[in-house]
Amino acid sequence: MNKYKFIKTICSLLLCICLVGCAMPGVTPDVYTPDESPEATATGEQQKGLSREEAVEAAAGYMKNMTVEEKAGQLFIVNLELLDQKNGNYYEWRRFTKRMKKSLDKYHIGGVILFSRNIAGRKQTEKLVTRLQENSSIPLFISVDEEGGDVARIANNKKMGTTVFQTMEEIGRTKDASYVYNMGETIGSEISSLGFNVDFAPVADVKTSELNLEIGTRSFGGEPDKVAEFTSAFVKGIQKQNVSATLKHFPGQGSSSGDTHIESVNIDSSIASLRKNDFVPFEAGIAAGADFVMVSHISVSKVTETAQPASMSNLVMDTILRDELGFQGVIITDAMDMASITDNYTSAEAAYGAVSGGADIVLMPLDLEMAYNEIINRINNGSISKERLDASVLRILTVKFMRGIMPAE
Repeated sequence: MNKYKFIKTICSLLLCICLVGCAMPGVTPDVYTPDESPEATATGEQQKGLSREEAVEAAAGYMKNMTVEEKAGQLFIVNLELLDQKNGNYYEWRRFTKRMKKSLDKYHIGGVILFSRNIAGRKQTEKLVTRLQENSSIPLFISVDEEGGDVARIANNKKMGTTVFQTMEEIGRTKDASYVYNMGETIGSEISSLGFNVDFAPVADVKTSELNLEIGTRSFGGEPDKVAEFTSAFVKGIQKQNVSATLKHFPGQGSSSGDTHIESVNIDSSIASLRKNDFVPFEAGIAAGADFVMVSHISVSKVTETAQPASMSNLVMDTILRDELGFQGVIITDAMDMASITDNYTSAEAAYGAVSGGADIVLMPLDLEMAYNEIINRINNGSISKERLDASVLRILTVKFMRGIMPAE
């Protein structure tokens, strides 16, 4: 192994250690028995929204009074640090600040994502979420990575008092679909009680490479059909609690040996291989009604014939995900502050590349002001058509009305 590869390997291992970090031993929650109706287990705590048809109509009506700036802002979900650009320890961003209020007024963002560093306890989290919603003119997506297992920003904080699950790899080996349904329902109930309405889960990647450090134990396994069954069950469970599920990381990065957090990654998969393996869980999750699909920054050069990240590829997002797989919900990018993007693109280039490629939401641009202004400029000069903008905003607002985030009048 040469010096460069050795350093990359060490960085990847350190990243995985940080990712697992405060993971706690898995505990087994109550599960419903096969003869118990899933509908009967719903708590009903989260406000129910409109049917899809009603939500589309409500969203279209709401959009008539939106400015271009408000529409452009809906294309972004950001971390709190982007709303409060002061210098200091990022653990300070656990409360709502005046700078956050100014940023919400300026950028009209579609939502925020909270991390472990923003979550200190239940009352603090509930207050923070409430203040964010109260100070946004358009109700926000409040999102979190709560996959269960190693990546559980809420459950892996003992002060939060929510259910801790084993890794998805272990669940894939030892549990069944009814358990995973219950897990999704439990996570949905517990995080919605704190004010969260979007979960960036489940991981739908089929792990076919043991060298894959980025996915690691987060996948249900290496069998496409089993991963598909468990993915579908999780989606149905969590959305039963009116929390949006997110299938990630399309087009599937379970075969990769690199890590997009620290470098550009290309997977050596043909379209036939993707259809046979990687797409299977995504198709199942789409059929189950998942609201979101998160697109990875990996490149699939055998398919696209370029090194372009999937998160900027019209072929991946429009031709394959929308046309071939039939997904008509919200397409969101993986975090745009990852090195696979920032090493090769400015925030402006990345945001425009994602939206022009077919994404509806840009997640965590490194520089929000630069990314937002680029989208505004591209709309004004016609590079992004009003029709293209409206199509994304309609999909975003439809989910917000469906999940009761935006109240029906």
